[in-house]
Amino acid sequence: MKVITVVLCFNAKKYIGACLDSLKKIKTDIILVDSGSSDGSVDFLETNYSELKLIETNINLGYAGGNNVGLRYALEHKYDFVWIVNPDIVVDTKALDEALKVMTKDPKTAVVGSKVYFAPGYEFHKNRYSKKELGKVIWYAGGVNDWKNVFAVHFGINEVDNSQFDKEKTIGFATGSSMLIKCEALKKVGILNEKYFLYFEENDLCQRLLKFGYQIMYAPRSKVWHKVGQATGIGSSLSDYYIARNRMLFGMHWAPLKTKLSLIKESLKLLFIGRRWQKIGIRDFYLGKFGKGSYA
Repeated sequence: MKVITVVLCFNAKKYIGACLDSLKKIKTDIILVDSGSSDGSVDFLETNYSELKLIETNINLGYAGGNNVGLRYALEHKYDFVWIVNPDIVVDTKALDEALKVMTKDPKTAVVGSKVYFAPGYEFHKNRYSKKELGKVIWYAGGVNDWKNVFAVHFGINEVDNSQFDKEKTIGFATGSSMLIKCEALKKVGILNEKYFLYFEENDLCQRLLKFGYQIMYAPRSKVWHKVGQATGIGSSLSDYYIARNRMLFGMHWAPLKTKLSLIKESLKLLFIGRRWQKIGIRDFYLGKFGKGSYA
């Protein structure tokens, strides 16, 4: 089986090294895609990881466009599987092997998501846990879509792992922080939708795969640690803009009719009482301004 790992870098110099150091302990080809970084990331990667293939886009293509560079490379070079790993992730030495075990059990499986922990010190509730519990606090242990409200629900979030989420199972979506994808499936449904730019794009891909008859699986023994909030910031104006706009884009395509009507009603409220970048995000949705959009 030919596997390639794609790591997208956008101003990730401060934390991408830990990710790459963990990946180098695993038997996998690695491709780095730098999406127009301005923080010295390219020099850092060329100096410290010169043995890894680096593709520079020179402009910020977002999560969707940047990772698509890697996905296209995987398809063109006839890899069997491509593993998307975010630069703020540190992987367990068995993370890929365990994901592959789940992937190859059933030909209907197109995507496998890892069990994702908060990296120690990056928990949402930092004072809730004892020292020995750090590194065992779950961020994602599989998930489903709440189609009534158009939110992605993470199983186990904020819980300490006591083996309560150790069963392999089908899920509604895999988080893009660590997702193994079958290239054969990508050839049939296409790669990430670049309209999204950032947020909801991996969920959209999962829904297309499910519609095509594939399944998404959760692999509990494929473990990674996530420095949550490093890349985009929690509650930032960037998050406000892309979540507001892309939740509408995703929901109006995939949600039931009743939910779509509720989304429209909610969006009109946001236009008047939302935060500044939420308002702009909703406006851009109705104007059809996708991709990078208006966010500066």
